[in-house]
Amino acid sequence: MAEQATAVERQPDPAPLAPAKPSRPIELAGSFTHDGHRLAYTEYGSGERVVVLTHGIMFTRRMHAPLARKLARAGFRVVTLDLLGHGDSDRPTDSWLYSMPAFAEQTLALMDHLGVDRAVVGGTSLGANVSLEVAVLAPERVRGLVVEMPVLDNAIVAGLLTFTPLLFAARFVPVAVQGVGMLARRVPHGSQWVDVVTDTLDQRPASMAALLHGVLFGRIAPPRSARKLITTPALVLGHQRDPIHPFGDADTLAADLPDAEFVQARSPVELRFDPKRLTEEIAGFVERRYAG
Repeated sequence: MAEQATAVERQPDPAPLAPAKPSRPIELAGSFTHDGHRLAYTEYGSGERVVVLTHGIMFTRRMHAPLARKLARAGFRVVTLDLLGHGDSDRPTDSWLYSMPAFAEQTLALMDHLGVDRAVVGGTSLGANVSLEVAVLAPERVRGLVVEMPVLDNAIVAGLLTFTPLLFAARFVPVAVQGVGMLARRVPHGSQWVDVVTDTLDQRPASMAALLHGVLFGRIAPPRSARKLITTPALVLGHQRDPIHPFGDADTLAADLPDAEFVQARSPVELRFDPKRLTEEIAGFVERRYAG
């Protein structure tokens, strides 16, 4: 007897899997206490190859978020720090607490808190000068320096002209600073550079005055004699048409440092708004500092 055929419904082939999207690096916010004050930071990515970034004066760690994410996607662990008097860190009102060497100590304290023996240390403007101070204070802790827009001798007059009115306002017209801060806090967050601007405008008069007084009337950067002794490899980024960060300061610094590479940015905001070229330069430098 012939076997009866059984109809079997053919199932459609499974749809091909869509290519996996690259995962966003892990981002973790944290804080620690140094000399009795809380300091806030954010970590991007993970691993043993660490980069520490600090910000410009009155800015916050948020300014380095795009660069930190790109470096994290390249395989580095990046930590951005709010220095004392900035962002989510404490904002004491004593001017003697604010200085470049003190900021360098805070950067090293962050590395201690995270258990990081050595790192590439970098920053912009004030953060660039802080990086130099770290290299002077603890050269054995620094694998390399990323120095964007340093503020040295050529910038002193322009810096005083720019920030002295802000110091005056914070001391003698605090209601104006409070009003600007109140308006800044009402702006919705969610846009990188809107957030950076509103963070910067959200100041407290007494702590802002103490910060500016401590920085403007203290040691701006290591003297040239000390800079010439910094043997840590460095990447220096400078640009034209900015009196607060004159090209001559970056160019002179690159010449002073025994082991420096110099990259000229097309404008003061290239790394912020057209970052591909400079980000590749920074990532390549960091990669070389961890090679081998």
